Formats: sequence, C-alpha cells, structure tokens
Amino acid sequence: MERSENRIVYVSRTETFSAGHRLFTEKLTDVENEKIFGKCSAVNGHGHNYKVRVTLRGPVDPVTGMVFNLTTLRRLMTECIMDVLDHKNINVDVPHFRDTVTTSENIVIFIWNQLKKKLDGDLLYEVHMQSSERHTVTYRGENAAGLSKLH
Repeated sequence: MERSENRIVYVSRTETFSAGHRLFTEKLTDVENEKIFGKCSAVNGHGHNYKVRVTLRGPVDPVTGMVFNLTTLRRLMTECIMDVLDHKNINVDVPHFRDTVTTSENIVIFIWNQLKKKLDGDLLYEVHMQSSERHTVTYRGENAAGLSKLH
C-alpha cells in the first residue's frame, strides 16, 4: 500500500453568497463608465449569486490524515467571505471597494488577501469565483512581475 507521506493533496470548499455592486470608477466620466462597463454601470447597480471555491494544498498530516481541517476552513470562509460580502452592497458596505472597482477580478483578489492573512505559509492555492453561469475568475496569488504585456 502506498503511503501519503510527502504527497501533495488539493482540498476545496465552496460557498455561495449574494451581493450587489456597480461597476464604475470616479476616475472616468459617466459616459466613459457606460462605454466600458455598459449596463453594469447603472447608478442603482445590480446583483449576483456568487459561487466561490477556495482550494488549499499541502501534504497530508500523518496524524490527522488531513491537509487542513475542513471545519476550520468553513469558519475562515465565513469570517473572510460570508460575513464581509454576503447580502452587501459591495461598493458601499465593504471599505476596500470604496476606491477599487468591484470587478470579479478585484473581488477574487480581495478574498485571497482576506484568507491569506489567516492561513499559514503556502497553504492557500487558489480562489475561484463564478458570478454567472458564463463568467468565472481564478486567482492563485501571482503578480504581474515578469509577464509580457497582455493587451
């Protein structure tokens, strides 16, 4: 029988939250915001039922048989995601987003940063978020250093 020592295992948990937001930036005019963000820049905003999956990776602990206790992960996701974002107007109720555009890209980075503060080392592997059936974003903590210009 093969032992799990030194094997890296990926463990994920998914939560769903509902929130509203408006895509716009005060750095642009209303016309420019409308051109870039379309109907998502409407003054009263719109909402989503977000699905967020957090993936941790690491070796299996030989005593517990786990990479990480899933009860603890549930608690951390409640503190870092649900309590902060669920049933909120993200632009108004989350101080970080008063000066940051509430795109899915920025929301997933925000979630990553919230969780990273609570998790040791390189345990956090990925945050994947779905804002609709056709739109998902994934963040693994990388930064743009060394990447060629994408646009």
